[in-house]
Amino acid sequence: MTTNPNPKFSHLLPVNGQWKKDITNWLTEDTPSFDYGGYVVGDLLQTATLWCKSEGVISGVPFAQEVFNQCQLQVEWLVEEGDYLKPETKTAVAKVKGPVRNILLAERVALNLLARASGIASASYKIISLAKESGYKGLIAGTRKTTPGLRKLEKYSMIVGGCDQHRYDLSSMVMLKDNHIWSTGSITSAVENTRKVCGFSVKIEVECQSEREADEAIAAGADVIMLDNFKGEDLKIAAQSIKQKWLNKKSFLLECSGGLTLANIGTYLSNEIDIYSTSAIHQGVGYVDFSLKIDH
Repeated sequence: MTTNPNPKFSHLLPVNGQWKKDITNWLTEDTPSFDYGGYVVGDLLQTATLWCKSEGVISGVPFAQEVFNQCQLQVEWLVEEGDYLKPETKTAVAKVKGPVRNILLAERVALNLLARASGIASASYKIISLAKESGYKGLIAGTRKTTPGLRKLEKYSMIVGGCDQHRYDLSSMVMLKDNHIWSTGSITSAVENTRKVCGFSVKIEVECQSEREADEAIAAGADVIMLDNFKGEDLKIAAQSIKQKWLNKKSFLLECSGGLTLANIGTYLSNEIDIYSTSAIHQGVGYVDFSLKIDH
């Protein structure tokens, strides 16, 4: 029996998925009519170097590769997805070859995708590294607050950076938030109604504002309890109390969410909490700087 000793992040992406059609649309968006620059440079065969010019984790390689593929270009990657680069000036990450007009057609779309993806992977790497260094043994996860049209790229990059992607969409896991509870009448009713339709294979998470609400959700059969907007020591006290109260009675995970950032997550960390979820690894994060230059 053979095993795969080195699985690749790119294998997460379906061979003929919607993401390739998205890239076709993005290329079309960038050149919707005439390619005036392409007229100027023509189709002489040229090589170009893709440079990384700032510190960060490389992510988005298969997305950029698909851009180059659709522009009929040959690419040799000089780095691996997930590599951490700390260039003093700049580092060559790929060599691109093909008709010069095609290189310039691919340039901006590929660079924008790499910059965004690597920015998210870098933010994910920083926050998970900080958590692990402090002794935390659980998960740091992203959220569903992703950019419309870029969810696959952004969720993928969280994983490359070492974080958990959390639920991918509304169909992946049920999260019953305050609006669901208010509309249904109670946590118990919401959980019971959900279980009727989602079956055994879909987890149910309930957003709770107090320990009392957490107890109701656990008793109703929720799989994940989100302690939402609890503060510092109050979070740790509540988590310990809940875990002790339900020890050997119910199986569940505790999650903390609400305003968590790289700057403040250290004050929240406790191994009584199984998951910390944050949008700070993909909303408002910086970009890793890339450029593509014709060799001359």
